[in-house]
Amino acid sequence: MESMGIGIVGCAGRMGRMVARVVEETDLCALAGGTEYQGAPVIGQDLGELAGIGAKGLAVGDDPAALFAAADAVIDFTTPAALLVHAGLAKATKTVYVAGTTGLGGEHEAALTAAAAETAVMQAANMSLGVNLLLALVAQVSAALSPDYDIEILEMHHRHKVDAPSGTALALGRAAAAGRGVELEAVAQKVRDGVTGPRRPGDIGFATLRGGDAAGEHSVIFAGEGERLELTHKAGTREIFARGAVRAALWCRGQPAGRYTMRDVLGLER
Repeated sequence: MESMGIGIVGCAGRMGRMVARVVEETDLCALAGGTEYQGAPVIGQDLGELAGIGAKGLAVGDDPAALFAAADAVIDFTTPAALLVHAGLAKATKTVYVAGTTGLGGEHEAALTAAAAETAVMQAANMSLGVNLLLALVAQVSAALSPDYDIEILEMHHRHKVDAPSGTALALGRAAAAGRGVELEAVAQKVRDGVTGPRRPGDIGFATLRGGDAAGEHSVIFAGEGERLELTHKAGTREIFARGAVRAALWCRGQPAGRYTMRDVLGLER
């Protein structure tokens, strides 16, 4: 089987460079190129040297349309605004699209769904194996425990993260809400400040921490009378997200057009 050519948008970022290294280390994968925003100081540099894996003869470009046309799959850990452009390019070129961008809203979801009508689209707030198993466990525990157990979600990330709560924390909240048969938007409590009064029954609370270089830590706490159950995942390196994204791209090869999640990639029941 021929290697799958994988392109990387946002290739100079922390995740972009990590993805390039993982692609280089993974069988049946080859770097197809990388792009950055117009005017970025890395434009023209060798993609391999940028990622610390040696020269690859691939210059960093600023034309994502050309990258989508040349690659078999494109991996995206950029921004919500850039995702709108990239999803449109995936639709136009029918290129496999793997998106790990967080902070998405309704227009982004619509763009991903539109692209999925033409190609395989895999989007996940978190691409690690452990987190996706945690999502399944949270839904199961939430369904098993009575509503008397209060649910709180705590997350911590590095100081550079720009969205809060994290996409993974929100995904965990949705899993907990689904276990109870409710919509997260109806029960989420994302901010507490001042005299808030007693906790509203049924709420799912969120707490956000930012600092240092934490790659990502998430805990879901089920607090009942006399006992507390905590489910926790801690990421020691961003490489786990890059490995998941590359694994997803390989899995999408040959899949029919449609929208997929890491649950599909890992063979977990929906």
